[in-house]
Amino acid sequence: MSPKKCIFGCEGKLNLFALPKEERIRQQWIQYLFSDQRPPKATVYVCSRHFSEDSFVNKAQYDAGFSARLLLKDGALPFIHGDVEESKAAASPVLLPLTRFRNTACQTDPEPKVSVATQFCHYMVSVGTQTSYSPSTRCAATQLSYNTLKQHVRSKATQASVLHCNVGTVTTQSETGIQPGVRPAKRPRLEMMEEEEGEEPEEETELPEASDQYDPICEPYEPDESSSEPPDSREAEATPSHYNDPKYIVFESCLRDLFLTCPVCGLSCEVRRRRMGTFVSFSQLCPSCDYSRKWESQPVAGSTPLGNLQMSAAIYFTGGSFSHVEKVCRAMNLQVFQSDTFRRHARMFLEPAINHKWKRDQQVLMERLRGEGSVAVGGRMRADLLGHCGKLGSYTLMHLSSSSVIDIQLIQSAGVSGSSHVETEALRRGLDLLQVNRLSVDHIVTDRHARVQKYLRKRNVRHYYNIQHLEKGLSRKLKKLAKSKECLLVRRWLPSIRNHVYWSATTSTSAPEKVAKWKSLVNHIQNVHTHDDPLFPTCAHPNRVSMDPSKWFQPDSVALHKLKKLLLNKRILADVGKLSHDHQASTLERFHWLVRRFAPKNVAFPFVGVLCRLYLAAMHFNEDAERHKDRSSEVTVEPQQSEPKPKYVSELMKLLFEDVFKEPSTYVDELKRIPVPDDLRPV
Repeated sequence: MSPKKCIFGCEGKLNLFALPKEERIRQQWIQYLFSDQRPPKATVYVCSRHFSEDSFVNKAQYDAGFSARLLLKDGALPFIHGDVEESKAAASPVLLPLTRFRNTACQTDPEPKVSVATQFCHYMVSVGTQTSYSPSTRCAATQLSYNTLKQHVRSKATQASVLHCNVGTVTTQSETGIQPGVRPAKRPRLEMMEEEEGEEPEEETELPEASDQYDPICEPYEPDESSSEPPDSREAEATPSHYNDPKYIVFESCLRDLFLTCPVCGLSCEVRRRRMGTFVSFSQLCPSCDYSRKWESQPVAGSTPLGNLQMSAAIYFTGGSFSHVEKVCRAMNLQVFQSDTFRRHARMFLEPAINHKWKRDQQVLMERLRGEGSVAVGGRMRADLLGHCGKLGSYTLMHLSSSSVIDIQLIQSAGVSGSSHVETEALRRGLDLLQVNRLSVDHIVTDRHARVQKYLRKRNVRHYYNIQHLEKGLSRKLKKLAKSKECLLVRRWLPSIRNHVYWSATTSTSAPEKVAKWKSLVNHIQNVHTHDDPLFPTCAHPNRVSMDPSKWFQPDSVALHKLKKLLLNKRILADVGKLSHDHQASTLERFHWLVRRFAPKNVAFPFVGVLCRLYLAAMHFNEDAERHKDRSSEVTVEPQQSEPKPKYVSELMKLLFEDVFKEPSTYVDELKRIPVPDDLRPV
């Protein structure tokens, strides 16, 4: 296989570029390279010498040694035909014989002080342009290259020409024959190159869109003389894509070393630092040659550093605590903003974004559930206990088939008749919301709350009890009974009684059948397996002869009498008949455990803060439920090594920086429509 070569026969270590894939740009390349001739069938390569300096995205990084190869902008076109040396010789005027110098400092006339005009001429010669002045002014080419105006890495002595200035603007040619803007055969490199930047294939390079800054028919691009910055250095704009950029921890001493020395004259510079939270900027000023530049660690939109805002968003969206993060930062002297800034970010941007995304996701979920007809929902309350008083109470409605949170209502006890009415009021608001969105409820599964049962009976909604709630309450009573001396046998039967609660409910379809199976437990513990109730005449287990008669309860014993009184209690029998035989609300218990991570009870949050953290927990839980649903439907050979990044966090970041941050008033007004009760004040 023959090595790749430039179509014009250029020699040396060059960056080669193939014809672009886009048809329009490809035809323009062919027109400039071959005119009316037919292009060859083989792959055509053009080296970097046939492009202007502003045709590359990373020219400054490449010259400084930070990039392994040059990258072309979209729409860049070659502008030099034929061999570079011939084109350059044709465009160059007749010059006087060149005088060679070799010096590590500037090669200028032995004058006591270099004038500003001479420094400017040095810069123009380095980019390949000779500027004329009056006959009394003599301009000398220096070894100051275009790269020194960028971030300084290392200087090498070069051979430059001493030119006599002529009237007009001409292109210079050095003794070495190296074109301005063309990469030399050897260039300074850093000891540490980029870790992950590999050489991309030359046939296809995907780059961000960039507008052409020159006319391909005209002469090569020349830098603006009025600008003190290099042509390739551009001020970073606060675009929304910055929130996806990688971030690093950098020591201040390492940053300050980059600005201590002037890249033009090599003397010491004045360096000033300005800090705002995680944002830092350095201003460099050389008192000798008046060279100056400014560097900022992150984009700034208006007066808000985007890094500060994103850090606040990352803490809030993931359910973290700013006080904990602040302690970590203080321990390692990592600069961070104050808690007032975090609360201001939350109030102005973060909470409006959370509220908007939850409302949008909620509408999408309800539209999907409307297509399924009547749905089975589960409801449960979570009290916010600060001390011994329930200030806030949240009620969650969940779609039991998909384990997705449909709605969350937050109620303050002062807004209703008392803490005992919080659950009923929250349930009423949740069901009203489902009714407004035309979502029909087939039945609801809740705890055994007497007020909730009465309210649902008035509303004519089928109501079932959660089995886990009854089993836990019954287990506490059985454990208390098993502590007495005459009832030690109850402890041996405790696991079987728990299992019988679930079996009686899940294997029955009607309330009388559930009660009949539950009553059979009293005969079963006496080793009697036939029953008087026709709905369940015999036990479902196979007949076996017991080898341990001591495990059975004896008739007319004190232990049997107390246990029978507990199991056949009128309230217990009524509750067993209303146990849910289809869906269970145990997933609500898992959701409330997740809420403890986002809104712990030992931390006091304002009303809107608690509500937004509940929304975050719901988005996290719904996404996790959908992920588990997808995993169960797919067969994977290799287990997943790491937990996937939460999708809702990425969507919130995108919403924050692309919409909310640009126009927050719309989202803030949407959040203000939520009725917020007055805070409870101690008397």
